[in-house]
Amino acid sequence: MESEGKLICCKCNAELENKKTTLSYMGFNFHTDLPCCPSCGQVYISEELVIGKMAEVEKDLEEK
Repeated sequence: MESEGKLICCKCNAELENKKTTLSYMGFNFHTDLPCCPSCGQVYISEELVIGKMAEVEKDLEEK
């Protein structure tokens, strides 16, 4: 949920904060800052990130 440009956790109703996050795919780990709930730890991954950068990395790894 987005409120006035801020991301809010639907579960905790807390404002998300950028936090260093580890993503894994096919045994590879990637570290990046993503919005995360300070209460429950739920991470928000935007559609733009999924369609853009993550799809690109997935394609590159599968070609190896």
